[in-house]
Amino acid sequence: MQPPATVVRSGFRGDPAGRVEGHYVRRLFLCLFVCSPALAAEGPEFVTDVLPLLETKCFGCHGTADKTEGGLDLTTLEASLKGGDSGPALVPGDPDASPLYLATHAEPEEFSAMPPQERNRLSDAERETLAAWIRGGATWTDPAEWTPGPTTEDSATTTVATSGGLSPTWDNRPYAVEDLWAWQPVTRPDVPEGADHPIDAFLLRKLREAGVEDFAPEADRRTLLRRLSLDLTGLPPEPEDVEAAAKADAFDYEAAVDRLLASKHYGEQMARHWLDVVRYADTGGFANDFERPNLWRYRDYVIRSFNADKPFDEFVVEQIAGDELDESDPENLIAVGFLRSGPWEHTGMSVAAVTRQQFLDDVTHGVGVTFLGQGLRCASCHDHKFDPVPTRDYYRVQAVFAPVQFAHRDVPFLPEENTANFDRLKETPQRLLKEAKDLQRRMNEKNKKAVEALLAERGLKSLEEIPADERPDKGRVGLTDHEQSLKKIAFKAEAYHYRRTMRDKPKALSVYSGPDRLVKSNFPTHDMPEAEKRTGPAAETAILTGGSIESPSEPVDPGVLSAMAGANDRVTPTAWNTIPEGVTGRRLAFARWVASPQNTLTARVVVNRAWQRHFGTGLVDTPNNFGVTGSKPTHPQLLDYLATWFVDNGWSLKKLDRLIVTSRAYRQASDRPGFAAVEEADPANRLLSRFPVRRLAAEEIRDAMLAVTGELNPEMGGPGVFPKINWEVAMQPRHIMGSVAPAYTPSVKKSDRDRRTVYAFRFRTLSDPFLEVFNKPVAETSCERRDETTVATQALTLINSQFTRDRAVALADRIAKQSGDAAEQARRAFRRTLLRDPTGEELAAAVSHLEAMRAEHAEAEPKRPELPKSVHREMIEELTGEPVEWDEELIGLEGYEPDLAMADLEADGRALAELCLVLLNSNEFVYVR
Repeated sequence: MQPPATVVRSGFRGDPAGRVEGHYVRRLFLCLFVCSPALAAEGPEFVTDVLPLLETKCFGCHGTADKTEGGLDLTTLEASLKGGDSGPALVPGDPDASPLYLATHAEPEEFSAMPPQERNRLSDAERETLAAWIRGGATWTDPAEWTPGPTTEDSATTTVATSGGLSPTWDNRPYAVEDLWAWQPVTRPDVPEGADHPIDAFLLRKLREAGVEDFAPEADRRTLLRRLSLDLTGLPPEPEDVEAAAKADAFDYEAAVDRLLASKHYGEQMARHWLDVVRYADTGGFANDFERPNLWRYRDYVIRSFNADKPFDEFVVEQIAGDELDESDPENLIAVGFLRSGPWEHTGMSVAAVTRQQFLDDVTHGVGVTFLGQGLRCASCHDHKFDPVPTRDYYRVQAVFAPVQFAHRDVPFLPEENTANFDRLKETPQRLLKEAKDLQRRMNEKNKKAVEALLAERGLKSLEEIPADERPDKGRVGLTDHEQSLKKIAFKAEAYHYRRTMRDKPKALSVYSGPDRLVKSNFPTHDMPEAEKRTGPAAETAILTGGSIESPSEPVDPGVLSAMAGANDRVTPTAWNTIPEGVTGRRLAFARWVASPQNTLTARVVVNRAWQRHFGTGLVDTPNNFGVTGSKPTHPQLLDYLATWFVDNGWSLKKLDRLIVTSRAYRQASDRPGFAAVEEADPANRLLSRFPVRRLAAEEIRDAMLAVTGELNPEMGGPGVFPKINWEVAMQPRHIMGSVAPAYTPSVKKSDRDRRTVYAFRFRTLSDPFLEVFNKPVAETSCERRDETTVATQALTLINSQFTRDRAVALADRIAKQSGDAAEQARRAFRRTLLRDPTGEELAAAVSHLEAMRAEHAEAEPKRPELPKSVHREMIEELTGEPVEWDEELIGLEGYEPDLAMADLEADGRALAELCLVLLNSNEFVYVR
């Protein structure tokens, strides 16, 4: 059934409490999602057909508690018959004598058009409903005594989420129904005829409506295997597998799909997308970008969950409320690291209540965009300007998280967690920590001796005996300004490196539910308090006027979004949306509401994210925003079909991925005959008349290069590793409150540096420039979709960066060991990088290039690059305002295993490296077609 009106009014009457006019909710829900827009043969029903019109079109000015414009109250029959300043509004039996009806036409001059805003005017069908009701006697039925009659169902749109859908009547605020599509119940549309695969059937119907009769032809096997492998694992297929598929009499595509879905690399690729959304990083951000030494366990939990095909509804509940679900399961205590994944800090200059509120605002909004595709932060200050989220709802959801307290919880390492490299990863931080402590000790000893000498010289026992205006700062006695600055720098370095030595501790960056306690991010850990300190009432949540913590107003109980039918205060709550008021259990109940099939948002959001992974753009191209300011779905029935299919199939992401990639739409080529005509019908390819070409993501480019050169280390899990990055960037100063963070140094072992990018340590205040130039997002905000810019620095990076040049050298060395013939070397280079043999023209050009480069390199002798040993630092000292300089020794690079360099190859090898570099720079390597 389609909603009968083009405009729904919901809202908030400027009231931060966002109060619900409760008994109207059920009526409007019935009107929107049960009743037919067509009038029954015996005339319109007052409760289902007329009252919703009055509520949405009239009551905002003529019936709320504080509004009866012109003295007119339309909320009862008696008041309508009495009328207002201009006389009676209603004449039963005669619509042409009823100002209530005439004003909707606004034809006679004595009447003003009502409603006054043109966008809210009644449609012809709605005016006829009103006229028919008046003509029939204007029967005014008491809703409490009304019993609904039977309704008919449209088999193509049977409601699935029977308790889901929009139910707004907060303050008669106008909304276009089509803008609130995501709040309406998820339907189970019939699959159109005309295709064997359900996805193809929905897509083809739209294509044919646009004048395109069919998809593009199927892509060739090489293209399909490369596309599939990169989509599902983030890595290119092996050349041998591609060659075997190309030569086989029959190509078992579905077997290839199943093999890739079973790969351990599947979870790594899926986790990369998820970690974008949840803002994962290994540091806290802001002024003290200290390491979070145990959050890597959350990253590995995500990878394990995807590999195990954990049902997505379980995945949701574990991340929001794993500790309340079952705190005896270590996996659950790790999973709620999701709640700690955003940036946060509390310093000595912060106000605890403010940083606490910042966390609550952050987690409330984060849960909204991640799971519901609904940003909530706008409603922290005022009722949402566009979406049906009143301020009251915002703080009700926030109350769900009011008992959340930070803790580094003791969680033994799981057998599947990688703990093999702890000693190696701790060695350098331990040395640096010792250096920082030793410097402070030397300064403290010098200071102590100077104080003792001063007291002996003056014959005093304490500095307190010296007059205040003459008394020196005890901590600075005997130290020069420079030495005092070095002492402070060492103090900050100690705090920094101490956290790095904690990577092997069996802790999880986690939470528990309890009364408020003060925590500071400059504490190395927030251990679980004693049991008696974990009991007591949860902090009260109140609506903050204007979002200001200094202006609390009405307290609120924990709850869910009231626009979801069945969730409003005045509607009898059901088990799926009831939030307890106690300290524990709030998050668990809320998580189950989020993960319920009756929630109209969650399943739609996750299937849309899956669609985006495979086609580059979602059916809704704003995956974090299903609201009014977001995009509407290009194929709404397909989106709902996938959402219901997903739930029916156990919330299985692997099954969903398999369904998508086995469609003809996914298997089609990216080019097609008659392209010009098709482009005119589908210019942005939103109807998928051809497969959309996409550039590899930053991590995929890096990982693919390591894979084709044979250097990629497939080891999984464990604390973050440190790939080599541009030295100038590595040495740049990073601010740590009042000091400079130690320089970035790469992992000593080459095998560590050559791990997959998902395992690279992620700073919030330092980006790998190679990844950054290819649009790897920052970790401060949720990234719903990667940008795909095309800028000159990308080409310059690919051709000139040390990383790509090192990969070209490694690939050349690998090929040179297999063959010394120039033509054969060129063929092997093409097969490794582009998964095909060169054409005759390409082979001739490649051999010619090799010969030219051999001659050039025979006359040059490259030098091996040297590692830096120290970096010179300068900063303005905050204590004195004077500049301070020092040399920071780069400890820990001893025994560094270098990458193969040009200097390690003969002239022939260096020439081959030049060819390999060209191929790694080609569009065919960097793009998926």
